[in-house]
Amino acid sequence: MDTLKKFELMEKIVRELGDLQHSQQAIIQKIGKIEVDNIELGDKRLEKDLSDMHQRVADNLDTIVSILDYFADKTQNFGSKNNVDALKEQQAINGATG
Repeated sequence: MDTLKKFELMEKIVRELGDLQHSQQAIIQKIGKIEVDNIELGDKRLEKDLSDMHQRVADNLDTIVSILDYFADKTQNFGSKNNVDALKEQQAINGATG
């Protein structure tokens, strides 16, 4: 795989991890809303299970954020090290003249 294609794939993974982060945040918000509604209802099973779910999803979110931070830095470092901006410019020039 050439350098530019590798960088583009790395950027795609960063975007997908960002999407995953937003999805997990949305799930936590939904669980929280149900937990609030259940305060009035007082269902014991919902109280227990939702609390457990909330914790697991929060733990997953922490892992996703950690991976995203790591991989975004790795992607940026790869791009800098391999002068990806110059490669993109060259590709654009080649595309315009080719």
